[in-house]
Amino acid sequence: MRRADRLFQIIQVLRRGRRPVTADAMAAELETSKRTIYRDIADLMAQRVPIRGEAGVGYVLDGGFDLPPLMLTPDEIEAAVLGAQWVAGRGDPALARAALDLIAKIGAAVPERLRPFALEPATRAAPRWNVAPDGLDMAQVRHAIRAGHKIALSYRDEQDRLSERTVWPFAVGYHETVRLMIAWCELRTDFRSFRTDRVTAAEFLEDRYPERPAVLRARWRKLMNEKMAEMRPREAAADQAKVSPR
Repeated sequence: MRRADRLFQIIQVLRRGRRPVTADAMAAELETSKRTIYRDIADLMAQRVPIRGEAGVGYVLDGGFDLPPLMLTPDEIEAAVLGAQWVAGRGDPALARAALDLIAKIGAAVPERLRPFALEPATRAAPRWNVAPDGLDMAQVRHAIRAGHKIALSYRDEQDRLSERTVWPFAVGYHETVRLMIAWCELRTDFRSFRTDRVTAAEFLEDRYPERPAVLRARWRKLMNEKMAEMRPREAAADQAKVSPR
């Protein structure tokens, strides 16, 4: 890797990290020595890149620093286009249009030599099939999440039982054939996932819910991580039982 490319990649590693990143971790990712990382960090700091930290603890990139727009590598362009293709095939109409617009903008903004990676990519998302239709407007759902507004739902569960819910939406999960709206349910006083194709009616309320969407997402992720941690020992024990001699 050229030194200029390595300096750029160090900034990218720091930009995506939410916690201090050690020189060991950067050296492993960039396939170079820790000594080289220390030297590159020092050079970046000398160029007034706002990096804070120290050897043995890790480094962070202060907010407010940015690079010129769309300084993308071929792999980054293909990753962005592949993700946009997937969204174009499985997102709601507004999100699908935005994904196609994104591909066009990338193709128009990158240098000529990189344009084929956006407009004639070697990778492609598989076409969608048998996608369940949404029972509510997903563009409005995303707006409600950004605004922190409640939604009143009529929802039919997998046993075909109908219930009325008022929920605090904070995330949408996209799967191959269905979409999930993740929300705090006032009826159950707990987090719930609602398949959007099972929603029979929805009213988008002006009422704001008391928590910030980002706080709800953080609480939900923590709960999911705890549940996964509890499941791993049981799954490992089950796997061991399958292979143990009888």
